[in-house]
Amino acid sequence: MPLNDNEVLVLDVPAVEEARKTAAAQWGLDPKEVVVKVIEEEKSFFGLLGRKLRVEVRPMAPLVLLRGRNLLEKMLVMMDLSVIPEITEEGRLNLSGQDAGIIIGKYGETLKSLEFIVNLMARNVDEGEKIHLDSDGYRQRRELSLQRVALAAARKAVRKGKPTYLEPMTSWERRIIHMTLKEQLDVETRSVGETPSRKVVVWPVRPGSSPRPSRGR
Repeated sequence: MPLNDNEVLVLDVPAVEEARKTAAAQWGLDPKEVVVKVIEEEKSFFGLLGRKLRVEVRPMAPLVLLRGRNLLEKMLVMMDLSVIPEITEEGRLNLSGQDAGIIIGKYGETLKSLEFIVNLMARNVDEGEKIHLDSDGYRQRRELSLQRVALAAARKAVRKGKPTYLEPMTSWERRIIHMTLKEQLDVETRSVGETPSRKVVVWPVRPGSSPRPSRGR
């Protein structure tokens, strides 16, 4: 997740620390999360009036991730959970620690709910980037599991010649099912029902028949 243009400031200050504190206050960060680079130094006549620095200031990571991490740290303390949020190279917030299993919850529901709350609280209205949470690779393991479920459901639907109904899933999980089977010509997928019981149905497609209309994810 790259930095946005509004996440870089150019300031004229007498000292680097002042720039760090000014930017941190403006962004709602800890000063240690701010990086300062001196781009120009102007010294006054005989040094009588001190010096002035022109500096470039930027957060050490995208603002939305830093805000999300700081928010999560406070929430986890309030929840009395031994979990540490860290920013990954892929631009996610990874939660690891003794109580990581509690954060994941059944089928990842707790993790998804926490992700929703953090996005509501950490993002500004004009920020398009979304915060994604993970816990020690849970999402990748779940995605691989869902891909296996999708392929098995497709084989079953084709073999029996009738639709296969999967268990209720979150929107993210349903999307994985749809994307896994998107290129298969012998089946098609639709999401049916209402949340939280919304599920994916896998239909067999006979050669030469027209596809059923999509009903969303």
